[in-house]
Amino acid sequence: MGTDAADAPLSLDEVRWRLDAIDGELLKLLDERAALASSVAAAKRAAGDDGFGLRPGREAMIVRKLLATPRKAANDALVIRIWREVMSDNLARQGPYHLSVWGGKDATRTVELARLRFGTAPRMQVLAEPKDVLAAAKTPWGVGVLALTPDSAWWGRLLAEPKLKIFAALPCLSAWGPQAALAVAEVEVEPTGGDQTFWVTDSAKSASAIVEALGQDGVAAEPLAEAGGLKLFSLVGFFMPGDERLTRAPGKLTGVIGAAPTPFDV
Repeated sequence: MGTDAADAPLSLDEVRWRLDAIDGELLKLLDERAALASSVAAAKRAAGDDGFGLRPGREAMIVRKLLATPRKAANDALVIRIWREVMSDNLARQGPYHLSVWGGKDATRTVELARLRFGTAPRMQVLAEPKDVLAAAKTPWGVGVLALTPDSAWWGRLLAEPKLKIFAALPCLSAWGPQAALAVAEVEVEPTGGDQTFWVTDSAKSASAIVEALGQDGVAAEPLAEAGGLKLFSLVGFFMPGDERLTRAPGKLTGVIGAAPTPFDV
Protein backbone atom coordinates (compact mmCIF):
# COMPACT_ATOMS: atom_id res chain seq x y z
CA MET A 1 0.00 0.00 0.00
CA GLY A 2 2.85 2.34 0.92
CA THR A 3 4.67 1.46 -2.31
CA ASP A 4 1.58 2.15 -4.41
CA ALA A 5 1.20 5.58 -2.76
CA ALA A 6 4.86 6.40 -3.37
CA ASP A 7 4.64 5.40 -7.04
CA ALA A 8 1.44 7.32 -7.72
CA PRO A 9 2.00 10.19 -10.19
CA LEU A 10 1.86 13.72 -8.82
CA SER A 11 -1.07 15.90 -9.68
CA LEU A 12 -0.50 19.09 -11.69
CA ASP A 13 -1.05 21.19 -8.56
CA GLU A 14 1.51 19.11 -6.65
CA VAL A 15 4.06 19.49 -9.46
CA ARG A 16 3.56 23.26 -9.53
CA TRP A 17 3.89 23.47 -5.75
CA ARG A 18 7.17 21.52 -5.94
CA LEU A 19 8.47 23.77 -8.73
CA ASP A 20 7.65 26.88 -6.71
CA ALA A 21 9.44 25.43 -3.68
CA ILE A 22 12.55 24.58 -5.75
CA ASP A 23 12.57 28.06 -7.29
CA GLY A 24 12.60 29.56 -3.81
CA GLU A 25 15.52 27.38 -2.73
CA LEU A 26 17.45 28.14 -5.91
CA LEU A 27 17.01 31.87 -5.38
CA LYS A 28 18.28 31.63 -1.80
CA LEU A 29 21.37 29.71 -2.93
CA LEU A 30 22.07 32.09 -5.82
CA ASP A 31 21.78 35.05 -3.48
CA GLU A 32 24.13 33.40 -0.98
CA ARG A 33 26.66 32.63 -3.72
CA ALA A 34 26.51 36.21 -5.01
CA ALA A 35 27.20 37.51 -1.51
CA LEU A 36 30.21 35.18 -1.23
CA ALA A 37 31.56 36.60 -4.50
CA SER A 38 31.69 40.04 -2.90
CA SER A 39 33.48 38.51 0.08
CA VAL A 40 36.05 36.95 -2.26
CA ALA A 41 36.79 40.37 -3.73
CA ALA A 42 37.18 41.91 -0.27
CA ALA A 43 39.52 39.10 0.85
CA LYS A 44 41.66 39.54 -2.27
CA ARG A 45 41.96 43.28 -1.74
CA ALA A 46 42.94 42.70 1.89
CA ALA A 47 45.68 40.36 0.66
CA GLY A 48 46.90 42.97 -1.83
CA ASP A 49 45.55 41.10 -4.85
CA ASP A 50 43.46 43.38 -7.06
CA GLY A 51 44.35 41.72 -10.37
CA PHE A 52 42.03 40.13 -12.92
CA GLY A 53 40.19 37.28 -11.21
CA LEU A 54 39.58 35.22 -14.35
CA ARG A 55 40.86 31.64 -13.91
CA PRO A 56 39.86 29.74 -17.07
CA GLY A 57 41.53 26.50 -16.00
CA ARG A 58 39.70 26.41 -12.69
CA GLU A 59 36.40 27.23 -14.40
CA ALA A 60 36.89 24.36 -16.85
CA MET A 61 37.59 21.89 -14.06
CA ILE A 62 34.49 23.06 -12.16
CA VAL A 63 32.32 22.54 -15.24
CA ARG A 64 33.84 19.11 -15.94
CA LYS A 65 33.18 18.04 -12.35
CA LEU A 66 29.56 19.17 -12.64
CA LEU A 67 29.09 17.35 -15.93
CA ALA A 68 30.52 14.17 -14.41
CA THR A 69 28.00 14.29 -11.54
CA PRO A 70 25.10 11.83 -12.04
CA ARG A 71 21.86 13.54 -13.10
CA LYS A 72 18.33 12.38 -13.88
CA ALA A 73 17.19 15.00 -16.37
CA ALA A 74 19.40 18.13 -16.63
CA ASN A 75 21.43 17.92 -19.85
CA ASP A 76 24.98 19.20 -20.37
CA ALA A 77 23.88 22.37 -22.16
CA LEU A 78 21.62 23.39 -19.27
CA VAL A 79 24.34 22.78 -16.68
CA ILE A 80 26.93 24.73 -18.66
CA ARG A 81 24.63 27.70 -19.35
CA ILE A 82 23.62 28.07 -15.69
CA TRP A 83 27.13 27.80 -14.28
CA ARG A 84 28.64 30.06 -16.91
CA GLU A 85 26.16 32.74 -15.86
CA VAL A 86 26.86 32.14 -12.18
CA MET A 87 30.65 32.23 -12.58
CA SER A 88 30.45 35.28 -14.83
CA ASP A 89 28.35 37.16 -12.28
CA ASN A 90 30.82 36.14 -9.58
CA LEU A 91 33.70 37.61 -11.59
CA ALA A 92 31.82 40.81 -12.46
CA ARG A 93 31.27 41.45 -8.75
CA GLN A 94 35.04 41.40 -8.17
CA GLY A 95 36.10 44.05 -10.70
CA PRO A 96 35.32 46.00 -13.92
CA TYR A 97 34.94 42.87 -16.06
CA HIS A 98 34.23 43.72 -19.74
CA LEU A 99 34.07 42.08 -23.17
CA SER A 100 35.07 43.40 -26.58
CA VAL A 101 33.96 41.53 -29.70
CA TRP A 102 34.99 41.45 -33.35
CA GLY A 103 32.95 39.22 -35.62
CA GLY A 104 34.14 40.06 -39.11
CA LYS A 105 31.50 41.01 -41.67
CA ASP A 106 28.67 39.70 -39.47
CA ALA A 107 29.19 39.98 -35.72
CA THR A 108 25.88 38.33 -34.76
CA ARG A 109 27.23 34.80 -34.33
CA THR A 110 30.34 35.96 -32.46
CA VAL A 111 28.24 38.05 -30.07
CA GLU A 112 26.04 35.00 -29.45
CA LEU A 113 29.06 32.81 -28.74
CA ALA A 114 30.54 35.44 -26.42
CA ARG A 115 27.35 35.57 -24.35
CA LEU A 116 27.10 31.77 -24.26
CA ARG A 117 30.65 31.56 -22.90
CA PHE A 118 30.84 34.65 -20.68
CA GLY A 119 27.22 35.21 -19.66
CA THR A 120 25.29 38.45 -19.46
CA ALA A 121 27.11 40.02 -16.50
CA PRO A 122 30.11 41.69 -18.22
CA ARG A 123 29.60 44.86 -20.25
CA MET A 124 30.03 44.18 -23.97
CA GLN A 125 31.11 46.34 -26.90
CA VAL A 126 31.32 45.33 -30.57
CA LEU A 127 34.32 46.89 -32.33
CA ALA A 128 35.06 47.33 -36.02
CA GLU A 129 38.67 46.15 -36.10
CA PRO A 130 40.52 43.18 -34.55
CA LYS A 131 43.35 45.47 -33.40
CA ASP A 132 40.86 47.47 -31.33
CA VAL A 133 39.61 44.32 -29.62
CA LEU A 134 43.17 43.19 -28.85
CA ALA A 135 43.93 46.63 -27.40
CA ALA A 136 40.79 46.48 -25.24
CA ALA A 137 41.75 43.00 -24.03
CA LYS A 138 44.98 44.48 -22.64
CA THR A 139 43.09 46.91 -20.41
CA PRO A 140 42.34 45.90 -16.80
CA TRP A 141 39.72 43.13 -16.55
CA GLY A 142 39.35 42.99 -20.33
CA VAL A 143 38.50 39.99 -22.51
CA GLY A 144 38.47 40.01 -26.31
CA VAL A 145 36.44 37.61 -28.44
CA LEU A 146 37.42 37.44 -32.10
CA ALA A 147 36.01 35.40 -34.95
CA LEU A 148 38.11 33.01 -37.02
CA THR A 149 37.71 34.30 -40.57
CA PRO A 150 39.63 33.62 -43.80
CA ASP A 151 40.45 37.30 -44.27
CA SER A 152 42.14 38.14 -40.96
CA ALA A 153 45.29 36.87 -39.26
CA TRP A 154 44.61 38.80 -36.04
CA TRP A 155 45.89 35.80 -34.09
CA GLY A 156 49.33 36.33 -35.63
CA ARG A 157 49.64 39.59 -33.66
CA LEU A 158 49.80 37.53 -30.47
CA LEU A 159 53.31 36.40 -31.40
CA ALA A 160 54.41 39.92 -30.47
CA GLU A 161 52.11 40.11 -27.41
CA PRO A 162 53.44 37.49 -24.96
CA LYS A 163 51.13 38.58 -22.13
CA LEU A 164 47.99 38.34 -24.26
CA LYS A 165 46.91 34.72 -24.68
CA ILE A 166 44.10 32.70 -26.17
CA PHE A 167 42.40 30.95 -23.27
CA ALA A 168 39.03 29.80 -24.65
CA ALA A 169 37.65 28.36 -27.89
CA LEU A 170 34.04 29.12 -28.70
CA PRO A 171 31.64 27.37 -28.53
CA CYS A 172 32.66 25.13 -25.65
CA LEU A 173 30.20 22.42 -26.75
CA SER A 174 30.72 20.86 -30.19
CA ALA A 175 26.95 20.30 -30.23
CA TRP A 176 26.57 24.10 -30.52
CA GLY A 177 28.51 24.18 -33.77
CA PRO A 178 32.10 24.17 -35.08
CA GLN A 179 34.85 26.23 -33.51
CA ALA A 180 34.22 29.76 -34.74
CA ALA A 181 35.88 32.25 -32.37
CA LEU A 182 38.63 32.53 -29.78
CA ALA A 183 38.86 34.50 -26.55
CA VAL A 184 42.01 36.38 -25.46
CA ALA A 185 43.07 38.13 -22.28
CA GLU A 186 46.12 38.84 -20.15
CA VAL A 187 45.70 35.68 -18.09
CA GLU A 188 47.76 32.62 -17.32
CA VAL A 189 46.71 29.48 -19.16
CA GLU A 190 47.09 26.21 -17.29
CA PRO A 191 46.67 22.56 -18.28
CA THR A 192 43.29 21.10 -17.35
CA GLY A 193 43.75 17.50 -18.48
CA GLY A 194 41.89 17.99 -21.75
CA ASP A 195 43.31 20.84 -23.77
CA GLN A 196 44.19 22.19 -27.19
CA THR A 197 47.17 24.46 -27.79
CA PHE A 198 47.16 27.21 -30.42
CA TRP A 199 50.32 27.42 -32.52
CA VAL A 200 51.25 29.76 -35.37
CA THR A 201 53.79 29.31 -38.15
CA ASP A 202 54.90 31.30 -41.19
CA SER A 203 55.92 28.17 -43.09
CA ALA A 204 55.15 28.26 -46.81
CA LYS A 205 54.41 24.53 -46.76
CA SER A 206 50.82 23.40 -47.16
CA ALA A 207 48.75 22.90 -44.03
CA SER A 208 48.63 19.15 -44.69
CA ALA A 209 52.44 18.99 -45.02
CA ILE A 210 52.85 20.82 -41.70
CA VAL A 211 50.34 18.49 -40.02
CA GLU A 212 52.35 15.53 -41.36
CA ALA A 213 55.65 16.98 -40.12
CA LEU A 214 54.23 17.61 -36.67
CA GLY A 215 52.75 14.12 -36.60
CA GLN A 216 56.14 12.57 -37.30
CA ASP A 217 57.31 14.25 -34.10
CA GLY A 218 54.33 12.95 -32.11
CA VAL A 219 52.22 16.10 -32.28
CA ALA A 220 48.62 15.78 -33.47
CA ALA A 221 47.53 18.97 -35.22
CA GLU A 222 44.54 20.43 -37.05
CA PRO A 223 44.60 23.56 -39.23
CA LEU A 224 42.26 26.31 -38.02
CA ALA A 225 42.96 29.36 -40.17
CA GLU A 226 45.32 30.78 -42.77
CA ALA A 227 45.79 34.45 -43.71
CA GLY A 228 48.52 37.00 -44.30
CA GLY A 229 51.21 34.39 -44.89
CA LEU A 230 50.56 32.77 -41.49
CA LYS A 231 48.84 29.55 -40.49
CA LEU A 232 47.08 28.77 -37.20
CA PHE A 233 46.89 25.23 -35.86
CA SER A 234 45.19 23.52 -32.94
CA LEU A 235 47.50 20.97 -31.28
CA VAL A 236 46.05 18.14 -29.21
CA GLY A 237 47.25 18.55 -25.62
CA PHE A 238 48.95 21.30 -23.62
CA PHE A 239 52.29 22.51 -25.02
CA MET A 240 54.69 24.95 -23.42
CA PRO A 241 56.19 27.63 -25.72
CA GLY A 242 59.67 26.08 -25.55
CA ASP A 243 58.62 22.52 -26.39
CA GLU A 244 61.41 20.96 -28.48
CA ARG A 245 58.96 19.30 -30.86
CA LEU A 246 57.61 22.72 -31.84
CA THR A 247 61.07 24.24 -32.28
CA ARG A 248 61.70 21.53 -34.89
CA ALA A 249 58.42 22.23 -36.68
CA PRO A 250 58.33 23.96 -40.10
CA GLY A 251 58.62 27.74 -40.18
CA LYS A 252 61.01 30.51 -39.16
CA LEU A 253 58.46 32.62 -37.26
CA THR A 254 56.51 30.27 -35.00
CA GLY A 255 55.05 30.27 -31.54
CA VAL A 256 52.46 29.10 -29.03
CA ILE A 257 49.83 31.81 -28.52
CA GLY A 258 47.64 30.15 -25.90
CA ALA A 259 45.65 27.08 -24.94
CA ALA A 260 42.06 26.23 -24.12
CA PRO A 261 39.99 23.35 -22.81
CA THR A 262 38.61 21.11 -25.56
CA PRO A 263 34.82 21.13 -26.04
CA PHE A 264 33.16 19.51 -23.06
CA ASP A 265 31.13 17.00 -25.08
CA VAL A 266 34.12 15.55 -26.99
